[in-house]
Amino acid sequence: MKFQPDHLDGVNTIARHDGTSIWAAGRQYTGSVIVPWTGSPSAWSAPDFDSLAPLHFHALAALGPELVIFGSGSRLRFPAPALLAGLIERRIGFETMDNAAACRTFNVLVNEGRSVIAALLLDATKR
Repeated sequence: MKFQPDHLDGVNTIARHDGTSIWAAGRQYTGSVIVPWTGSPSAWSAPDFDSLAPLHFHALAALGPELVIFGSGSRLRFPAPALLAGLIERRIGFETMDNAAACRTFNVLVNEGRSVIAALLLDATKR
């Protein structure tokens, strides 16, 4: 027996991803992107994994999610704990995954009604 709808009105989902693009909320993104549970997805100022800085994660915290799903690209890479201080201070959960797992997890969580953000990096070598 199913208890929840396939899609909730007013929430974003990620329709497709590959090594060069993410399709969310009916639009294609070819660079790093922030996909919030509601509202418009936007370009993320983090160009690649090696350029990550605390300000990139402070921008995510300012959106007020309960959880951030961080897509580190085509392979799993963990950001330094010091970068996450802004999220930790606000008691915002943080999970790191490769982009494929991050997109799937984001879609499940938004369809459960959770306030979650997907912060996705695309591999620079594939663009």
